[in-house]
Amino acid sequence: MDHLDTAQEVLDSMLGYLGFATSVEVDRESGVVNIATTSDAKLLIGHRGDRLEEIEYLANRVVQDRLPDAPRFKIDIDSYRAARDYRMIEEAEAAAARVIAGGAALRLSPMNSYQRRLVHNHFKDHPDVTTWSPKDSARLKRITIKPKGDGSDKSPIQA
Repeated sequence: MDHLDTAQEVLDSMLGYLGFATSVEVDRESGVVNIATTSDAKLLIGHRGDRLEEIEYLANRVVQDRLPDAPRFKIDIDSYRAARDYRMIEEAEAAAARVIAGGAALRLSPMNSYQRRLVHNHFKDHPDVTTWSPKDSARLKRITIKPKGDGSDKSPIQA
């Protein structure tokens, strides 16, 4: 039994004990554990995905307790995370288009580390813009998108 099978078992048990009617499936290609619900998706996702992140953290901890070398995995509930990630990349693309058109750096809304990694990876090979975020210990940070070759320290525009 690998870590994804264990994750499926843990989530199925955990959500069942809590009284949620769900179906837990594993997408081995992407390494995502998908939870399909009948009507309780909003309860499991929470405000802006906060509860989804908490469920993911807890499930990862339980799986890593059982299998210490298990890699982390992502959880999605009724495709919420996939849709949110798609919208976030679209917003970052629109911001990048404004940066290219106007030539001024632009700061995005605060994001957690997963979201920042998505945006940074999306723009890593972009020919016209580069991304930057501060190296502090804050949980939520703002990414700055700026034109490539812009070494100036002009204060960025707020997105």
